[in-house]
Amino acid sequence: MKINWGTGIVIAFALFMTFILYFVFEVQSNSKYDNDLVVEEYYKHDTHFQEEMARIQNAHDLQHKPSIKFEEEGVKVTFPATFESDKIKGNILLYRPSNKKFDFDTQIALTNSSIVIPHKKLIKGRWDVNMEWQYEGKKYLTKEVIYVN
Repeated sequence: MKINWGTGIVIAFALFMTFILYFVFEVQSNSKYDNDLVVEEYYKHDTHFQEEMARIQNAHDLQHKPSIKFEEEGVKVTFPATFESDKIKGNILLYRPSNKKFDFDTQIALTNSSIVIPHKKLIKGRWDVNMEWQYEGKKYLTKEVIYVN
């Protein structure tokens, strides 16, 4: 049986389409290829961008800023002694860029002007720490990237 060039092109095209469809189904069905959004409600989040920038600027303008560092016992957030601990309210979001299943947030409850998030709650790798807090009615946002090893 002889195959002419027209039949060859149709067979090649059919094989290519089969390969592409197989690849699409494999990526969609395999959990190894997770394609989640970084933020669930992206556009809703984007509408508050100017407000977020104002809170970041408020934190940047502070003379004494809170520090976020990774230590042996975990992530330690320390506020300067000039702040009264009982007037600070807010939460700390630890965001894992590689897998949103590990994201969690913690309310700010200070002990001696600091809070420690235990090492056992964290896995190795990069973490983005977003601390949204309020002091004397003014809102602040502090962002930091830490690496847990």
